[in-house]
Amino acid sequence: MKLFALLLSLVGLALGLQAETLHLYTWADYISPEVVRKFEKQQGCKVVIDTFDSNESMFAKFKAGAAGYDLVFPTAYMIQVMHAQGMLTDLDHTLIPNLPNIDPAVLAKVKDQTMAHSVPYTLAYSCIAVRADKMKGQPVEATWGMFDRSALAGRMTLLDDMREAIGAALKSLGYSINTHDDAQLAAARDVLIRWKQNLARFDNEGYKAGIDSAEFLLVHGYSGDLFQVQMENPKVEILIPREGVTMGCDEMVIPKTAKQPALAHALINFLLDPAIAAENMEWMGYYCPNKPALTKVSAEFLKNPAITIPAELQAKCEVIEDLGADLAKYTRVWDQVKAAR
Repeated sequence: MKLFALLLSLVGLALGLQAETLHLYTWADYISPEVVRKFEKQQGCKVVIDTFDSNESMFAKFKAGAAGYDLVFPTAYMIQVMHAQGMLTDLDHTLIPNLPNIDPAVLAKVKDQTMAHSVPYTLAYSCIAVRADKMKGQPVEATWGMFDRSALAGRMTLLDDMREAIGAALKSLGYSINTHDDAQLAAARDVLIRWKQNLARFDNEGYKAGIDSAEFLLVHGYSGDLFQVQMENPKVEILIPREGVTMGCDEMVIPKTAKQPALAHALINFLLDPAIAAENMEWMGYYCPNKPALTKVSAEFLKNPAITIPAELQAKCEVIEDLGADLAKYTRVWDQVKAAR
């Protein structure tokens, strides 16, 4: 009888250990490995991270029935869609005492301003980076018009992301990245098709190594990714196009299918601790909208143009919004761009 009880105890212990695994679904290089280790030690758990390369691919996986994730990091516009479809859990604010650290100015830019089901994680920009040292004296300008440079043909990339690429073309024309206007979208399509003639490819990952090695001389990328490259290679210059850029607020959400909601709440709170947030943002190169954490980062970090943008330029930057049924217009434009030769 004692042996049977011991076996039951061991089985229970094994199941308990198995239950203490937190599954994250996020972007690549989006949380410091050291921060993860600290959380695992604090909670006595294991964190498993899977990555996605676009909001659309992440959403498609959930629509197909993905049920193994406890904490996900989508962009604000996609969170609107997920919430509307009943995919997200309402957050228990009593489990997240660090919520007041979130910058109110950032909350003002997102839909869920009460953080009922989502908590801001980063505020990032899609910008450009160049290798001026390899451009043979060509002038470098902070403008989307750089993609018209035929002299750089085959040496540049645009993000392989429908909203980001179309958004860049719209901004180059002085239009909103969230326009519903058919004529403006048609004009953006024509710009993208023209730029495509100069591209090596549309790309979401290889541009980082490419700009580092100078395989590419001009790339469109996410500010944090480019900042990480620049930290290793100062010859990489980050520019914010003067016409404005897309500004994405990625947030933390807990799916209704989460098996470890309490542990997910604990990680949200952990990431909002000022010291942890400061460590995390300096590692990944993205701005975490955590006001107390900004006093703990280096002055050098805050000088980076991908982190601190002048107010007059920031006014031209827009957050990607959910377009409802008119998203189909963007899908048609993107299909036409991809099919063009």
